[in-house]
Amino acid sequence: MDGMIVDCAVYRDGHRTEGPDDFSDALDAARAAGNSFVWIGLADPTVEEFDLVSSEFGLHPLAVEDAVTARQRPKLEEYQDLLLMALKTVGYHPADRSMTIGEVMVLVGDSYVMTVRHGADSPLKGLRAELEKQPDLLRMGPAAVLYGIFDLVVDSYLDLATTLQGELDDLEADVFAPGRARGVAERIYGFKREVMRFRRATMPLQEPAARLLRPDVPFVAEPLRPYLRDVADHLHRVIELVDGLDRLLSDILNANLAQVSVQQNDDMRKISAWAALAAVPTMIAGIYGMNFEHMPELHQIWGYPAVLALMAGACAWLYRSFRRAGWL
Repeated sequence: MDGMIVDCAVYRDGHRTEGPDDFSDALDAARAAGNSFVWIGLADPTVEEFDLVSSEFGLHPLAVEDAVTARQRPKLEEYQDLLLMALKTVGYHPADRSMTIGEVMVLVGDSYVMTVRHGADSPLKGLRAELEKQPDLLRMGPAAVLYGIFDLVVDSYLDLATTLQGELDDLEADVFAPGRARGVAERIYGFKREVMRFRRATMPLQEPAARLLRPDVPFVAEPLRPYLRDVADHLHRVIELVDGLDRLLSDILNANLAQVSVQQNDDMRKISAWAALAAVPTMIAGIYGMNFEHMPELHQIWGYPAVLALMAGACAWLYRSFRRAGWL
């Protein structure tokens, strides 16, 4: 349990207080005091470990299943006296241009908020300390922690979208660099795959963000809604950026394919031109190599140089024509 519980504290009137070490006693103390709530943070709990917590907090079985099972779709669910929000956390590694996806489950109930983290790349480090510097915000109840996590995750999306835009600018420069069109198709597909993973983390959050602004959502105080509206605006901006990245990647991929096709056509024209240059003297030499007795100029002393001159002249004329046409 010590390894699973990152932190557990009671917040009264927006300030952290000394409370019982046991989370069950802490919850009882918060409910008895009023204007208080418990914030318990969990990291990668097993089913057995989380069962100990869920039994004390009286969590709905479906909420327990969502909290323990990773790979949940971003969503907002209401279970009787419990509000659950699932968020995707995204980490980006520029060295190999790859993403790692984690999850954060936020459970808000009567006088408590529980955060369950899955995955190593979590932006929540330091969030508790930052929120503890804002007692006016924490006075709004446990949903203030939900807002803080939602805001932090969306801000991390904005930072990542900006990073991806810079990476995409470099990729675009490589696509249109002379002679490099053929070597970037795999990078484009890899980049598009990562953007699609990013899109799956952000797009489903539109509906939960809109629902949190409704007055019938439990545990969300009215003074908190302007803060949530600001997060929803940031999320809308993120989604626009992700859509723009996806569209630009599709355009870059089409441009790359067109460049490769044009280059292949140029190569085929060059091959055809050189084949024609080789075919003319080969044809003439083939005719005179058939050893027929009655052939033009066969018994003339100047016949051999005349045929060589004909070959050279024909090749020179073809070369000049192909150069004018841009085939060589």
